[in-house]
Amino acid sequence: MAARKKRRRRLTGPIGRRWFAVGALVLVGLLYYRPLHDYLGARSQRAVRVAAVQKLQREQDALKRQVRRASSLVVLAREARTLGYVRPGEHLFIVKDIPQWRRRQHASSHAASGGH
Repeated sequence: MAARKKRRRRLTGPIGRRWFAVGALVLVGLLYYRPLHDYLGARSQRAVRVAAVQKLQREQDALKRQVRRASSLVVLAREARTLGYVRPGEHLFIVKDIPQWRRRQHASSHAASGGH
């Protein structure tokens, strides 16, 4: 048998250029994939963090308003009175069983008006 020579066909011309262009595009795509992926991930993380910061800023504004309201003299005096503080010269009286007293008052007013 005679030895056959294998001829390699070289890709030249328009077909070879097309395959070269496809290979170059694939290479460029592979080189850009990771940075693009990281960029999109960082962008979505940034959006989440921006939303969290805005929420915290709203909470901070609400707390600042609450502190301003709570530090007014009227509110401080009211809070001090609920804690049992009195002004100099005043006397503290503690009244118990107010709901029971109200029920009795309501019942007696009903009886006096004829039950209507």
